Amino acid sequence: MVRLAFRMLSLLFLCVGTIAAAVDAIASVSASRVILTPLASIWNDVSPGSLLKLQSMLEMRFGPAAWSAVQDMLLPQPGFVVLFALSLVFWMVGYKKPSLAGRFAA
Repeated sequence: MVRLAFRMLSLLFLCVGTIAAAVDAIASVSASRVILTPLASIWNDVSPGSLLKLQSMLEMRFGPAAWSAVQDMLLPQPGFVVLFALSLVFWMVGYKKPSLAGRFAA
Protein backbone atom coordinates (compact mmCIF):
# COMPACT_ATOMS: atom_id res chain seq x y z
CA MET A 1 0.00 0.00 0.00
CA VAL A 2 2.84 2.39 0.81
CA ARG A 3 4.61 1.49 -2.44
CA LEU A 4 1.44 2.40 -4.32
CA ALA A 5 1.39 5.81 -2.63
CA PHE A 6 5.02 6.46 -3.61
CA ARG A 7 4.34 5.36 -7.19
CA MET A 8 1.30 7.63 -7.37
CA LEU A 9 3.37 10.56 -6.07
CA SER A 10 5.98 9.70 -8.69
CA LEU A 11 3.32 9.79 -11.40
CA LEU A 12 2.00 13.12 -10.11
CA PHE A 13 5.46 14.73 -10.14
CA LEU A 14 6.14 13.26 -13.58
CA CYS A 15 2.92 14.72 -15.00
CA VAL A 16 3.48 18.15 -13.46
CA GLY A 17 7.12 18.13 -14.59
CA THR A 18 6.07 17.25 -18.13
CA ILE A 19 3.57 20.11 -18.16
CA ALA A 20 6.24 22.50 -16.84
CA ALA A 21 8.70 21.30 -19.50
CA ALA A 22 6.08 21.75 -22.23
CA VAL A 23 5.29 25.28 -21.04
CA ASP A 24 9.01 26.13 -21.03
CA ALA A 25 9.42 24.64 -24.51
CA ILE A 26 6.50 26.66 -25.88
CA ALA A 27 7.82 29.85 -24.26
CA SER A 28 11.30 29.14 -25.63
CA VAL A 29 10.04 28.66 -29.18
CA SER A 30 7.88 31.77 -29.08
CA ALA A 31 10.71 33.91 -27.67
CA SER A 32 13.41 32.37 -29.93
CA ARG A 33 15.64 31.82 -26.92
CA VAL A 34 15.88 29.29 -24.10
CA ILE A 35 13.51 30.03 -21.24
CA LEU A 36 13.69 27.92 -18.08
CA THR A 37 11.17 28.76 -15.38
CA PRO A 38 12.68 28.44 -11.89
CA LEU A 39 10.99 26.26 -9.29
CA ALA A 40 10.32 29.29 -7.09
CA SER A 41 8.24 30.91 -9.82
CA ILE A 42 6.21 27.75 -10.49
CA TRP A 43 5.65 27.17 -6.78
CA ASN A 44 4.67 30.79 -6.20
CA ASP A 45 2.16 30.65 -9.07
CA VAL A 46 0.57 27.40 -7.87
CA SER A 47 0.51 27.87 -4.10
CA PRO A 48 2.25 30.91 -2.60
CA GLY A 49 0.96 30.15 0.89
CA SER A 50 2.65 26.76 1.03
CA LEU A 51 6.00 28.30 0.09
CA LEU A 52 5.70 30.68 3.05
CA LYS A 53 4.70 27.78 5.32
CA LEU A 54 7.75 25.82 4.18
CA GLN A 55 9.95 28.81 4.92
CA SER A 56 8.59 29.24 8.43
CA MET A 57 8.79 25.49 9.15
CA LEU A 58 12.40 25.22 7.98
CA GLU A 59 13.46 28.31 9.90
CA MET A 60 11.70 27.12 13.06
CA ARG A 61 12.97 23.51 13.00
CA PHE A 62 16.40 23.79 11.38
CA GLY A 63 17.29 27.47 11.63
CA PRO A 64 17.56 30.26 9.09
CA ALA A 65 20.55 28.60 7.41
CA ALA A 66 18.34 25.74 6.17
CA TRP A 67 15.93 28.10 4.43
CA SER A 68 18.86 30.05 3.02
CA ALA A 69 20.28 26.83 1.55
CA VAL A 70 16.93 25.86 0.01
CA GLN A 71 16.42 29.37 -1.31
CA ASP A 72 19.90 29.57 -2.83
CA MET A 73 20.30 26.02 -4.18
CA LEU A 74 16.89 24.46 -4.88
CA LEU A 75 14.44 27.22 -5.74
CA PRO A 76 16.46 28.83 -8.59
CA GLN A 77 16.78 25.50 -10.44
CA PRO A 78 14.55 24.85 -13.49
CA GLY A 79 11.22 23.62 -12.21
CA PHE A 80 10.84 20.69 -14.57
CA VAL A 81 14.27 19.32 -13.61
CA VAL A 82 13.43 19.36 -9.89
CA LEU A 83 10.02 17.79 -10.53
CA PHE A 84 11.55 15.04 -12.69
CA ALA A 85 14.17 14.37 -9.99
CA LEU A 86 11.44 14.10 -7.33
CA SER A 87 9.53 11.75 -9.61
CA LEU A 88 12.59 9.54 -9.96
CA VAL A 89 13.20 9.49 -6.20
CA PHE A 90 9.60 8.54 -5.41
CA TRP A 91 9.63 5.88 -8.14
CA MET A 92 12.82 4.36 -6.71
CA VAL A 93 11.32 4.30 -3.21
CA GLY A 94 8.15 2.63 -4.48
CA TYR A 95 9.89 0.21 -6.86
CA LYS A 96 9.10 -3.45 -6.35
CA LYS A 97 12.01 -5.74 -7.14
CA PRO A 98 11.21 -8.72 -9.35
CA SER A 99 11.30 -12.09 -7.68
CA LEU A 100 14.65 -13.87 -7.88
CA ALA A 101 12.89 -17.17 -8.51
CA GLY A 102 11.32 -15.89 -11.72
CA ARG A 103 7.80 -15.55 -12.99
CA PHE A 104 6.88 -19.22 -12.91
CA ALA A 105 8.27 -20.20 -9.50
CA ALA A 106 5.94 -22.06 -7.20
